[in-house]
Amino acid sequence: MESKNYKVDGAQSSIDWTGKKITGAHNGTIDIAAGTFVVSGHKLRGGDFTIDVRSIRILDVTDPDTNAQFAGHLLSDDFFSAERFPVANFEIISSTYVEDDKYQIIGNLTIKAITHPVSFLAQVNILDDVVTASGKIIVDRTKYDMKFRSGNFFANLGDTLIYNEFELDVKLTATISF
Repeated sequence: MESKNYKVDGAQSSIDWTGKKITGAHNGTIDIAAGTFVVSGHKLRGGDFTIDVRSIRILDVTDPDTNAQFAGHLLSDDFFSAERFPVANFEIISSTYVEDDKYQIIGNLTIKAITHPVSFLAQVNILDDVVTASGKIIVDRTKYDMKFRSGNFFANLGDTLIYNEFELDVKLTATISF
């Protein structure tokens, strides 16, 4: 069975992120730098994508100064350490067809040069020359050395506590590469 390779189009792909704290939530976007899908027998067999950590944007904070301060904090060593680790990566380890274009994806997520397995359900549509895939990845930030205001590491945080898990709502579009 012949495999086909598809190249992720960053301009047509997106990641929406949501981070929650005891008093609410913040959300924004982050760019896809690159990626690939491997399809064989009209089924997703593998792939990867690279996240441009430096592109993180906050959508719910409208004051420009506060937004810039918050973005700087997310890029700092308290969170993503973007200067030292400008990209994060996801690599599919296994892709199991479930039903109706749904796949159970298991992969390795690498943030700050720390790799952990993650699993999620994805919707994958495969056409002759285009593959679209979407899924929500739940990430425990503390596994990637992001301990700032985590109840696992600090006591008496009160209403400044930030929940350990954040969500990445990933939508990828890839076209056949020749």
